[in-house]
Amino acid sequence: MADSVVLAYSGGLDTSVLVGWLQDEGYDVHCLYVDLGQPCEDREVILQKALDVGAVTSEIVDVQDELCRDFAFPVLQWQAKYETIYLLGTSIARPLISKACLQRAREVGAVAFVHGATGKGNDQCRFQLAAEALDPQVKVIAPWRMQSFRDKFPGRTEMLEFCDAKNIPVKATVAKPYSSDENCLHISYEAGDLEDPAVDGIPIIDFGMTVSPQEAPDREERVTITFAHGVPVGVQAVACADGSLKAELQPMSPVGIVNTLNAIGGRNGVGRIDIVENRFVGMKSRGVYEAPGMTCLYAAHQALEQLTLDRDLTHLRDRISPEVAEMVYNGFWYCAKMDALMSFIREAQQPVTGDVTLALYKGNVRIVSRTSPNSLYDEAIASMESGGDYNQTDAEGFLRILGVPLRVQGGVRPRCY
Repeated sequence: MADSVVLAYSGGLDTSVLVGWLQDEGYDVHCLYVDLGQPCEDREVILQKALDVGAVTSEIVDVQDELCRDFAFPVLQWQAKYETIYLLGTSIARPLISKACLQRAREVGAVAFVHGATGKGNDQCRFQLAAEALDPQVKVIAPWRMQSFRDKFPGRTEMLEFCDAKNIPVKATVAKPYSSDENCLHISYEAGDLEDPAVDGIPIIDFGMTVSPQEAPDREERVTITFAHGVPVGVQAVACADGSLKAELQPMSPVGIVNTLNAIGGRNGVGRIDIVENRFVGMKSRGVYEAPGMTCLYAAHQALEQLTLDRDLTHLRDRISPEVAEMVYNGFWYCAKMDALMSFIREAQQPVTGDVTLALYKGNVRIVSRTSPNSLYDEAIASMESGGDYNQTDAEGFLRILGVPLRVQGGVRPRCY
């Protein structure tokens, strides 16, 4: 009997080619489609295509709620953005794909976990680092890191020709050769014409989650998001006339929240970015991303934190946040450092409970209101009018003490002015 392998299967160009290649290498291939809420994919067609190409089994596992609850929402609590802009939609999903594939490998007795990530990209790091953390003895097959595979398929053109010869349907074409990766958090687009940073990427992409801001409605749409301890727990549309809710808020599943906001944000043109980012392997890469729901959640979560978290804790979190984003981007999810950081953020987020209303308009997100039972905002103290227990006379001594080192330095080393 041939050895079995589990392939992280998307039905896209790379993994469709890999099924046939692995068979030629002598393996029985078990394809696993990890359902992350990919919005533009026909799951039954994708699963059948794997069988048609020659896979021994073609299975699907639904991890959408786990993706949102255990991966995306903790990253949201950190307000983590890679290089200040990328919401990490692809990065977040990769450790979970590895976990699901290893579980499937255990079921079928597979000798290896196979993925279609290139040797130039970040995903190879995310897949392998997660797999090795979960199973230190795991064997990972990454064909793009093998010279024999690259000799046969030096580029996407040869892969498209292979699929055409085998009658394997794929979304990529010679006319639109960019690669896309999607889940319920976002869709990413790269390669092809997007590899030229001088090319405007927006007009050449068939976006799957958002309309262009120019095509969005000519009026604001409002939505209220409810959080409990920093975790989104509900979404409710708002009647624009008086700002009131249309109906009582109903609890929603994690993926239900994300999908609801994807629909609302998407039809208002929210959440598109175009970035040239620094890959973990050292090169720069250009990508276009859309993440309407997560863009709304980041804005609402930050607004509620402004009301409920104290200054020193917020600033500490903000200093660590870029490091968390880098760890997620590079693939270090299952490690002691991340475990400790996640414990920290769970405690830090305890007061972040309340409602935030957003107004969405032609790609923009505006904070309309925020309320919380844990609000630290004291109107009597903050007001320009007199009131509260803040005595402005106290600031005299406060500033004299703060100024001591400055006055000493100024006396010893006078500055020209």
